[in-house]
Amino acid sequence: MKLSILAVFLIIAVTLSAKENEETLVWPREIQVKKYVITLYQPQLESLTGNNLEGRMALSVKKDKEDLIFGALWFNAKILTDMEERTAVLENLEIPKVKFPDIEDESKLETLKEVVIEDLESVNFEMSLDRILADLEEVESAALLSDRLNNTPPKIYYRSTPTVLVLVDGEPVMKEVENSKMEYVMNSPFLIVKHKSYYFLKGGNYWYTSKEIVTEDWKVTKSVPKDVKKLAEQMVENQEEPENDGDNEIPDIIVTSVPSELIVSNGKLEYESISGTSLLFAKNSENDILMDINSQHHFVLLNGRWFSSKTLKDGDWQFIEPTDLPADFAKIPTEATIASVRSSVPGTEEAQEAKYEQQMPQTAVVDRKTAIVEVEYDGDPKFEKIDGSSVEYAINTASTVLRINSTFYCVDDGIWFESKNAKGPWAVSDSRPKEVDEIPPSAPVYNVKYVYIYDSTPDVVYVGYTPGYCHSYWYNGVVFYGTGYYYHPWYGHYYYPRPWTFGFGVHYNPYTGWGFSVGLSYGWFHMGFYGSGHGYWGPAGYRHGYRHGYHHGYHHGYRDGYLKGYAAGYANGKYNSRNIYKRRNSGIRSTQNVRRNPAVANNRPGDRKVSTRPSTKPNNVFADRDGNIHSRDKSGNWTQKNKRPSKRPDLPNKSAQRPSTRPTKPATRPSSRPQQLERDYNNRSRGTTRYNNYQYNRSAPATRSRSMPSRSAPSRGGGRMRR
Repeated sequence: MKLSILAVFLIIAVTLSAKENEETLVWPREIQVKKYVITLYQPQLESLTGNNLEGRMALSVKKDKEDLIFGALWFNAKILTDMEERTAVLENLEIPKVKFPDIEDESKLETLKEVVIEDLESVNFEMSLDRILADLEEVESAALLSDRLNNTPPKIYYRSTPTVLVLVDGEPVMKEVENSKMEYVMNSPFLIVKHKSYYFLKGGNYWYTSKEIVTEDWKVTKSVPKDVKKLAEQMVENQEEPENDGDNEIPDIIVTSVPSELIVSNGKLEYESISGTSLLFAKNSENDILMDINSQHHFVLLNGRWFSSKTLKDGDWQFIEPTDLPADFAKIPTEATIASVRSSVPGTEEAQEAKYEQQMPQTAVVDRKTAIVEVEYDGDPKFEKIDGSSVEYAINTASTVLRINSTFYCVDDGIWFESKNAKGPWAVSDSRPKEVDEIPPSAPVYNVKYVYIYDSTPDVVYVGYTPGYCHSYWYNGVVFYGTGYYYHPWYGHYYYPRPWTFGFGVHYNPYTGWGFSVGLSYGWFHMGFYGSGHGYWGPAGYRHGYRHGYHHGYHHGYRDGYLKGYAAGYANGKYNSRNIYKRRNSGIRSTQNVRRNPAVANNRPGDRKVSTRPSTKPNNVFADRDGNIHSRDKSGNWTQKNKRPSKRPDLPNKSAQRPSTRPTKPATRPSSRPQQLERDYNNRSRGTTRYNNYQYNRSAPATRSRSMPSRSAPSRGGGRMRR
């Protein structure tokens, strides 16, 4: 098969990008400073608070023909992240302490410290985000707390034949079509038209008809009025006909007006056992369906939440607290086909990494002069008080506008703006009102609690948001999507949808975040956005036609090391809301710009910046908490590079400078130091594996391409539709 010109360019771009990442993200790294070569080993991270990262790293210094000297340094830095590229830049690096345990000469010690501090504080390090996540030892738990989510089960439909779930946002609201006798349902992303006494619903190349809207009694029809067809051509904006994907069976239709989810199997359920457990999983379904043999209960994973029932069809579904799952869930092997559910099982390594992911902010530097926002209201601004707080929010706008103590705040694309008037003008805010922390999950603007302001200068403001802004929350040891509450939309001259939790077939994976199938069993079934230039709200990160891409990613994800399978999921359904800031045309200084022009972020154009280069040394040197240096060989033996630890980490070791060559095995030493070093080694190895998997993931070609409809940012209420 011949490659298209576009495909060739894509391959070249991916290759160049991979080479660039290899050059900038590899460890250890070297710096040439006059007669010194400083080798820096991969940092060992200790804490992340806001956008401040603290840690330590081992290093070595070589001057001409002198012996190699090992040391350690402690640092803190401001972190600028790019969640989509999975990279982070450490800028404004400060080094409060440097230690060379075996140097006795005070003058030489001070010289080495000056060399290290002067030059390293001029470096903006770029790191793999996956390596950072794997290495973090502490997280700020208060920022993760989401203990008031609503976990009431939605209406759960199970079908063993092809079926599509059609969503209506509450009771259907009809809008008259000008100069006709037709009406259409304005509060649904699907085109449902009323012509005389019948309703018509368009899906791909098929039309369905029914005498009622909210029903399962929709039938395929070829007898569609010409006026209805013409209306469909006019109202479906910029939509290409989706491809059939070879699925020729016409699906059934379920139209629902309440929070609902659809689980589907390809015929009668076929179970496969999970090695080492008493669990089975449904191998002929794209949903996460497990059976516990001991209790004879089914467990279904939806939006990160587990629901259980004796039967799937018409089951009495109950929410299961993550901590109450059967013990065998934590025993699911990492190589199992169904192993992706481990992210939703408390105590697993995958759940812990998801926790760190929840803590990691997407950051940006906002230019005060060029960042702007515009807010439109449906009539005069109307505000409603949030129960249990002193905050009011605007109900008749698609934007997120708050009124707090006579000041108005707008959160737009992860940036705080403020004004003395509800209609503006708006200026970038450099302070986040503390009252925001009072907002409960029952409020539709709850997600703004996770948008932060870290620092500011007269010219720029450092901002960031954690995944809670995109409706991903930490609950009892796992991540959930959505608060679980149903938020009533605004109906006026316009219709403003609010965030939904259920109905979108949400799944989580560590590389692309939350993926959405939008409740569709068939990727070709098409959603339209009517009467507006905005996209229908949907969940943040929504991408049309995700079903087939996610199928490959899910069923073969862990078994293939999250490699081949997630390629399609990454391309067709990736969580672009991981970096909302990239969508803005002005006012944002991206992480990539910081990397390529470090003085941009620091706002100091004249600063001297030192570059680093990859080292050929193995990445096997570590610093313990006291600053002593250890290396690990391929057999798992640890060797301390300095002869004995100093009693005070801030003073030089007075012992001999000859390193010890006596290996120590972690399993045979009662001391906690080898155990901690082994944990650091395992974290580093896991981070490297995550990094390599991601690089493969992003470069692998998708199985198919699709047209992607526009959507609004999660900070907005959603699409705007004329009434």
